[in-house]
Amino acid sequence: MQIKPLTENYFDEVILLANLVHGDNYLDMEGLLDMIRKGTKSGLNACFVAVDDNDKIIGFRTTYAATQWSIDKWCTPDKWPVNNDLMAYFKCSAIAPEAQGQGIGPKLLEASIDVLKQQGAKAGLAHLWMQSPGNAAVKYFTKAGGVLINTHHDRWLPLCLEDGYVCTICGNECHCQAAEMAIIFEQKQ
Repeated sequence: MQIKPLTENYFDEVILLANLVHGDNYLDMEGLLDMIRKGTKSGLNACFVAVDDNDKIIGFRTTYAATQWSIDKWCTPDKWPVNNDLMAYFKCSAIAPEAQGQGIGPKLLEASIDVLKQQGAKAGLAHLWMQSPGNAAVKYFTKAGGVLINTHHDRWLPLCLEDGYVCTICGNECHCQAAEMAIIFEQKQ
């Protein structure tokens, strides 16, 4: 397995994997291109893929650089550990079902954090799907140093109503909860 920057030769596979893991209409080409734009700063791309020995996608992570994403009603900046302009955003991650439990998620997260630090971020925020099987998303983020900031109900409901998103658990009307969590980046000595 290798971790590589997310480039256009992987776009189709990333979209397929995102929709398989997160639900129909979760990600399309326009959305993915926007994620790459928001994740690239100072010529550095903070979005990555994990590929197998045949260069097939087995996981990915999209991440936004600090100051390149919008703080919305699902955010609690007054509780964040750093100023808004130093907070990056971990947008999306998915691991192929057959590759889950092999430590791929943490490796993708580490690759993104390394680039985010080079971009000048001091911490990263995520909204983690609390209804993921076994609450695995929150568990893995906590193990990586994430701390809970807030819990948000119906976080993905607007995506259902406005964009046709179909949650893998709730269907066309998602009532899943999001754990707003932050990781403070340690600076290398």
